[in-house]
Amino acid sequence: MNRREFAQLLGIAAAGGMLLDAKTALAGTATAGNLYDMPRFGNVHFLHFTDCHAQLKPVYFREPSMNLGVGAAAGRIPHLVGERLLKQVGLKPNTPQAHAFTALNFEQAAQTYGKVGGFAHLATLVKRMRAGRPGALLLDGGDTWQGSGTALWTNGQDMVDACLQLGVDVMTAHWEMTLGDKRVQEIIGKDFKGKVDFVAQNVKTTDFGDQVFAPYVIKQMNGVSVAIIGQAFPYTPIANPRYMTPEWSFGIQEENMQKMVDEARAKGAKVVVVLSHNGMDVDLKMASRVRGIDAIMGGHTHDGVPVPVVVSNGGGKTLVTNAGSNSKFLGVLDFDVREGNVRAFQYRLLPVFSNLLPADRDMANLIDKVRAPYEAKLGEKLAMTEGTLYRRGNFNGTFDQLIIDALMEVKGADMAFSPGFRWGTSLLPNSPILMEHLMDQTATTYSYSTLTEMSGSTIKTVMEDVADNLFNQDPYYQQGGDMVRVGGMTYAIEPNAAMGSRISDMRLGGKLIDAGKTYKVAGWAPVAEGAQGEPVWDVVAQWLKARKTVTPRVLNTPRLIGMQGNPGMLG
Repeated sequence: MNRREFAQLLGIAAAGGMLLDAKTALAGTATAGNLYDMPRFGNVHFLHFTDCHAQLKPVYFREPSMNLGVGAAAGRIPHLVGERLLKQVGLKPNTPQAHAFTALNFEQAAQTYGKVGGFAHLATLVKRMRAGRPGALLLDGGDTWQGSGTALWTNGQDMVDACLQLGVDVMTAHWEMTLGDKRVQEIIGKDFKGKVDFVAQNVKTTDFGDQVFAPYVIKQMNGVSVAIIGQAFPYTPIANPRYMTPEWSFGIQEENMQKMVDEARAKGAKVVVVLSHNGMDVDLKMASRVRGIDAIMGGHTHDGVPVPVVVSNGGGKTLVTNAGSNSKFLGVLDFDVREGNVRAFQYRLLPVFSNLLPADRDMANLIDKVRAPYEAKLGEKLAMTEGTLYRRGNFNGTFDQLIIDALMEVKGADMAFSPGFRWGTSLLPNSPILMEHLMDQTATTYSYSTLTEMSGSTIKTVMEDVADNLFNQDPYYQQGGDMVRVGGMTYAIEPNAAMGSRISDMRLGGKLIDAGKTYKVAGWAPVAEGAQGEPVWDVVAQWLKARKTVTPRVLNTPRLIGMQGNPGMLG
């Protein structure tokens, strides 16, 4: 067994952690001690969170019951859900970890274990991990300044202040860019100056190809030189409005990544970590093709992966991790570096249970301060929900269904589309739907609602394009979201089919969609410049207030073809 194989086994063993039953989970501080007992290992330490989507307070968040993998990714992490995921990584059902990583028994487990995340509780865990890890670096994988009402209304300032309080050392980005290039540069040049390194090797100017941000940073830790290379979301100008970053180009830029790794090594880096917002499938491919990376600490696809995937390449092996979303996880990666080489590692993805981690007082005070001007607006009660509301899943979620139901009715549309966003908190049955919860689902800088006349052939083209973004068998052509949510129209999808041939049997009211006929389609969050319309949260709030009580949503999900037995969906 060579040292890399030994390191792999060590990391998998460490990832299992202490297993707790529900009774123990409610026992108090002893449980917290068991769950978060992770003694120092080695001499190089990284703490990692990603995709918190501006969630400063603890939330409920339901993991997906469907995360299909296609091609070589079928049946492999991260495309495992439920019991199959637990079995793969050695975790027991009906434990806090099972609740954190799966959708199993969601309502009961959520009531048992309480809410997850919250920056005050995350801060406590960060301080605990740092206390035994001198020099540990806190990495922020992006999608931090967007996703809540307060982040939208403060232009991201609430999250900038919270991250500075948290002690973030290095950051890369995606949704941050939707604040606009000038705002991003303002934060980096003012708030972050001398405090946080903002890195992205794959963002360059469109004219001369100059680096917009530092591609990497090298730091000294316990006598070891370590490099952190940034990888911003490659498809930002496609998935989000181009006019917000008109003079910047993105892309995967694999060749430049190899160049940056080699350059950092030549400058003496003994450990090279990529802080990525590619999405895990893209990271896995990149890890197989770029030499010299010790670990990719990834985000974007919101995959809570308890163990690292060890990928072989021409230069050795690379660990690939992904740290979930909504501030509900903290990844802890320790390397033992001796004589200039990585000898072993340990990794755990720690769930942030707010009931088990006391709130950090300073962070709690900051959160109260930044939220104070908006509390009345956030706390406005719009309706009650009788059923669970959630978003995450390949094809639809009940909160998405609520949004498209509202859009169709208020707009008088034949059908509705809602973006396949993966952010958005969850609500338990018989809970009030507050304006804050609606903003958690819809708060972007371009959340205009629309009503468009579209031909049947155009609708088919749109559906095929989004399906290819999700199910192209080459990860470098995937954009990492979920399928557009569809209201009114039913359809079938064959994820393994060729591009342009996945969508079939499109029907409205039982009748096949006519390619030459025009339909009224409601939607929101258009990426085209010049789009206008009433904010989608106003449309949905109007609908909710008129109902007062929302019955459980019936999901409009497609008929799947060729997916029988795929371990990326619950049975």
